[in-house]
Amino acid sequence: MKKYFALLPLLLAPLALPVAAQQYPARPIRLVVGFPAGGPTDIVARLIAPKMSEALGQQVIVDNRGGAGGMIATEQVAKAAPDGYTIIMGTIGGIAVAMSLNPNRGYDTLRDLAPITQSVTVTSILVTHPSVPAKTVKELLALARAKNGRLNYASSGNGTITHLAGELLKYMGKVDITHVPYKGGAPALTALVSGEVDMSYENSLIITPHIRSGKVRGIAVTGAKRSKLLPDLPTIAETLPGYSASGWYGLLAPAATPKAIIARLNAEAVRALRLPDVVDRLSSQGAEPVGSTPEEFTAFVRGEITKWAELVKAAKMRTD
Repeated sequence: MKKYFALLPLLLAPLALPVAAQQYPARPIRLVVGFPAGGPTDIVARLIAPKMSEALGQQVIVDNRGGAGGMIATEQVAKAAPDGYTIIMGTIGGIAVAMSLNPNRGYDTLRDLAPITQSVTVTSILVTHPSVPAKTVKELLALARAKNGRLNYASSGNGTITHLAGELLKYMGKVDITHVPYKGGAPALTALVSGEVDMSYENSLIITPHIRSGKVRGIAVTGAKRSKLLPDLPTIAETLPGYSASGWYGLLAPAATPKAIIARLNAEAVRALRLPDVVDRLSSQGAEPVGSTPEEFTAFVRGEITKWAELVKAAKMRTD
């Protein structure tokens, strides 16, 4: 009889997971954003956080941890306790590109993080300061060749979609344009509007009002198709066939987070992303809600890691 009592904890262990999941969450959840407040990643996080809070019965608190194109925040979450109380709004840079661009990063996306859901996809727009004489991609490429490295572009950090978009244009257009990385989309935008830099590839979530006001000049869309917000803007691909660079955001947790908790977070995040007011807000700023399953997001991340590793190698990308 004693040996059966000794085995009891082992027999009951599988039951502990569902019970823990039913009690989750018992305290506030920290949603880490790897960029300063006011940038596009922050905008998406703060849009869905209160919606998730309502459904979960606990606050989802956005915590901005900027630096290194989102890698600092990604490493912090990868090493956090896998209990569902620390998650990240990951980006293409920290989640996918860092795997090939930054060999000294302190985490491995596929080993250390558990995808919850892809939140949104968003297109960037190639914009210039009004003082730059070029008004089309063709004219911009000609100007870049004439300046031979003296034209520069801002990015929201090494390995971000704005960095990728810039390097892809340089690679496909066979031009030299100097990369100037900032600590997020908001600082990069400030530098562009002030004339500190010549051009950038700004996220439609923050740049559209500035194009309409004339503070910056919209040149072209980085995605494969034209933007519904700015239908008169051509795509870069109309000048450089095959060009495509679109960003995305998604929720992830530390790798060992219980599957039941991942499922709960997925359900509430997807529900939030499908609420009419959230869809309208995102769509009005050029973003498209996704709301995938953990399995779908995992497969997507694997594909993105492979895709951008090819560009990093071909374009001989490096951190600046």
